[in-house]
Amino acid sequence: MSRKKTLKSKGGHSSNTTSATAGGGGSEKSGGKGSGKALSNGGSVPSGAPESGAPESRAPLSGSGEFYDIAFKVMLVGDSGVGKTCLLVRFKDGAFLAGSFISTVGIDFRNKVLNVDGVKVKLQIWDTAGQERFRSVTHAYYRDAHALLLLYDVTNKTSFDNIQAWLTEIHEYATQDVVIMMLGNKADATQERAVKKESGEKLAKEYGVPFMETSAKTGLNVELAFIAIAKELKHRSMKSPSDPKFKLHDYVNSEMKGSGCCKS
Repeated sequence: MSRKKTLKSKGGHSSNTTSATAGGGGSEKSGGKGSGKALSNGGSVPSGAPESGAPESRAPLSGSGEFYDIAFKVMLVGDSGVGKTCLLVRFKDGAFLAGSFISTVGIDFRNKVLNVDGVKVKLQIWDTAGQERFRSVTHAYYRDAHALLLLYDVTNKTSFDNIQAWLTEIHEYATQDVVIMMLGNKADATQERAVKKESGEKLAKEYGVPFMETSAKTGLNVELAFIAIAKELKHRSMKSPSDPKFKLHDYVNSEMKGSGCCKS
C-alpha cells in the first residue's frame, strides 16, 4: 500500500521589505500579497481591496469589529527613499521607522478609520515602490485610486525634479477627478535641506494642487494631510445641493496658518 506525503509550503516575507510591507496587510486577515485577484494586465489585487473606483460603504474592518460608513483608496507615490512607508507608519501607528533605509517591494496597504464630521471614513492607504522596475505594477492601481499623495524628499533635489514626471504619469493612468496633494517630506532635516519650501509651493501652484511639508519623524502635518484628503473625499461622496462647497486648498492653508506648524 502506497503512502502519500503531504508537502508543506514554506511561507515568509522577502528579506528586503520594510516592516510596513511585511505587516501592511496585517489589519486585514484576508490581506497580503499571496491572496489576490488577478488583473487583466497581469497584476493582482489583494483580497479586501476595492475592485472599482466606487467607494465602499457599511462594512466592518476584518478582525477589528470597527464599522465605517464609507471607504476610499489613497495611494502614496514618489521616488524611492522619499519616506512613503515611514509616513504611512507614522499615520497608522504613530511610530517612526528609525534605522537604515530598506525599500518597499511591490505594493502593500494598511487601513485606518477616521471620524470626519460625524462620518466614519475608512482610508485604505497603498504604499507603492518608487523603483522603476516596479512601476508597471503601480500603474495597475492608479485606475481606482480616489486620492494620491505625491511625495518628494526635501533633502534630495532629484526627487523634487522628478515630481513633474510623476504628475505626468498620474494624469496618464489615474482618473480625471482623482484628488492629488503634494508633500515635501523630511522637513525636520534642516541641515540637509536641498529644496526650499518656496520651491515646493511654487510647483504645486503651477499644477493647481495643495501642498504642505511633512515629517514622518516628528509627525509634522502627517495627520493633517490624511484628514484633509478624507474631508475632500467624504464631501464629494456625500454632499447635497444645499451643502457649502468644501475647498481643499483653503482648508489646508487655514489649518497650517492656524497652528503655525509649517513656518520655517
